[in-house]
Amino acid sequence: MTQDGNSATPSSRRGRRPGASGTRQAILDAARTRFAEDGYAAATIRKIAADAGVNAALVMQFFGSKEELFGAVMSISPEALARIAQAFSGPRNVLGERVTRACLALGEGEPQDGESLLAMLRAAISNPQAAAQLREFLQARLVNHITPDLPDVGEATLRAGLASSMLIGVIVGRRIVQVPALAGEDLESVIRMVSPAIQAILTAKPESGSQTS
Repeated sequence: MTQDGNSATPSSRRGRRPGASGTRQAILDAARTRFAEDGYAAATIRKIAADAGVNAALVMQFFGSKEELFGAVMSISPEALARIAQAFSGPRNVLGERVTRACLALGEGEPQDGESLLAMLRAAISNPQAAAQLREFLQARLVNHITPDLPDVGEATLRAGLASSMLIGVIVGRRIVQVPALAGEDLESVIRMVSPAIQAILTAKPESGSQTS
């Protein structure tokens, strides 16, 4: 008891600070909102940390990088994120095949990844932001990868947007809408059909001298 008859002062009632699990969840909640409002590219660790009431170093301590934080928000495993990252390494003449394989396998690989992705895309039927977040995540990686060969950032962004939209569309058509011809094909056949289009979108040289005299 205190001298004024109260059982405890505010500081003595404060008790233990929120544990690691509570802090981690606060960061995830803040990141989910920030990714939805700003998109993947514009959402920064500093902004997410401020929203969660923590410092940026603590966010990095829990998640390591913005990419891993996004993966946690989307319930995509670190292994799946690593496969996507690896798709951007290697010869450019098979970039389309690597990116297509990594993205389409995301929905049909490990059960936890596939189910989480499908749940997110099903939510997109009523909440377009869900699929948009994944699409922009892929687009941001593609833009960074192809911009050195495409000095026009606007064209690089357009190409990356087309490629990422196509890949997300194939996953939706195959696994959610289940278009018969698409859903009935094995994954390797779909990859062989889609890869050339993705390759062309990402790596075809810009046309020059298109204006007529």
